[in-house]
Amino acid sequence: MDSQQSRVLVQLRDMILKGEFVPGERLAEIPLAEKLEASRTPVRLALASLEHEGLIEQSPSGGYQMRRFTSQEVADAIRVRGVIEGFAARLLAEDGASRQLLRDLKECLEDGDRAVNKPSMEIDDYAAYVEMNDRFHKLIIEGCGNLALKRVMDMLGGQPFAAPSAMLPMQSSMEEGQQWMRQAHRTHHAMVQAIERGQGSRAQALGEEHVEIARMNLDYALERPELAAELMPGIKLVSKGRSA
Repeated sequence: MDSQQSRVLVQLRDMILKGEFVPGERLAEIPLAEKLEASRTPVRLALASLEHEGLIEQSPSGGYQMRRFTSQEVADAIRVRGVIEGFAARLLAEDGASRQLLRDLKECLEDGDRAVNKPSMEIDDYAAYVEMNDRFHKLIIEGCGNLALKRVMDMLGGQPFAAPSAMLPMQSSMEEGQQWMRQAHRTHHAMVQAIERGQGSRAQALGEEHVEIARMNLDYALERPELAAELMPGIKLVSKGRSA
């Protein structure tokens, strides 16, 4: 994949997850190429990749269109993510994490502590926590050295609300959301401790339990779609139930 195709693919995936397309909207090559300032070929190849990832679907009239996700699909993806992250944490604990990786993970813990342990969190603190959270989970997946796990995680991360950033609380008050973040970050601490001590089973269990927050956020967001859309626009692509 050349650099222009990679750039277009990243941009299109980001536009989808930001809710810039609605379910059923046709994704035409020419308008997208103009908007992204790219030629049609990388746009065409990127759209094919996005269909393979399951983010978009073929249109009955030809080409591609934005698809709708069911809450069951997203919940399933969240569960699978938990299994994969748990297994990655177990591999790290049993194989032994490098000193550099442990330093990087502990740096994430310190950054998270600064954000969630303030008397009152502001918007910038939320943004800092989300950035730290994404970095933390990426370190665990990439650090375990299993390329197959990384490929599956990249695919799951493309589903609205199944990426690590879905940890962003959907509560209506910052105070309530801060409590959720503190709970999630305590699990981060416990995971790093288990990895450092070589406790594979415990690291795996913590990784699997950790994504429960994302699943609860999904339920919360679907009950309060207007609030959720402000924080996670991609939720507009998700409908309740098992079928779209």
